[in-house]
Amino acid sequence: MVPRMNDQAHPVSPNAAVIVRDLRKDFGYLQALGGISFDLNKGEFLTIFGPNGAGKTTLIKILSGITQPTSGSAYVAGFDALGNDVRLRREIGVISHASCLYLDLTAFENLLFYAKLYSLESPETKANQAIAEIGLKLRRHDRVRTFSRGMQQRLSIARATLHDPSVLFLDEPFTGLDLQATNILKEHLHKLHTGKRTLIMTTHDISCGLEMCDKVAIQSRGKFLFMEPLAQVDRENFENIYTETLER
Repeated sequence: MVPRMNDQAHPVSPNAAVIVRDLRKDFGYLQALGGISFDLNKGEFLTIFGPNGAGKTTLIKILSGITQPTSGSAYVAGFDALGNDVRLRREIGVISHASCLYLDLTAFENLLFYAKLYSLESPETKANQAIAEIGLKLRRHDRVRTFSRGMQQRLSIARATLHDPSVLFLDEPFTGLDLQATNILKEHLHKLHTGKRTLIMTTHDISCGLEMCDKVAIQSRGKFLFMEPLAQVDRENFENIYTETLER
């Protein structure tokens, strides 16, 4: 159960899907996260911008239960992200610049493996449906190593959303994609942003990041230096806002 929190600076919404409080992570003398706190409601899409080394990937790894923090707390979809709770795995999906696919298996075999891993009913049907939705039906029996970077990323989305997670994490998903692959990926992300699923994405691409989100954050030196609803952000001037924020 998510604990009640009385932090007046961060009142908790009853509709919160992600609750983060004073999250810190040290790697020896290096501080990757220096005390991040925020809430994200169900169905919201948060884009986090920041330079390399800002701690964005570390934050995603902690929220998805891959890495433990040095201190702080995090609750995702009602579960303690720091508690190694297997139920959390069924509520989240993770997409990164690394595809996390088995390159010597076919597209169908990859998704069938994950469908069975999540004990989904009719796994063959689920795998075929997911492949059709991402436009790879004609390549479903081809080995993934023969796919382009963009095709692999589309298959990664199918893998990460196969079990219909309520929270989706995307860590630099546009890295290495050409313009056509970027546009296809954006189209799929728009389809995922229906209000049913909560999304957190890190990216360097300001145009793509602002196009899809409800909230915007700027992370640097392990902290959120800026976080606002997109409706309150001057999108035309955001590059200047980003630069000025980093120079504080």
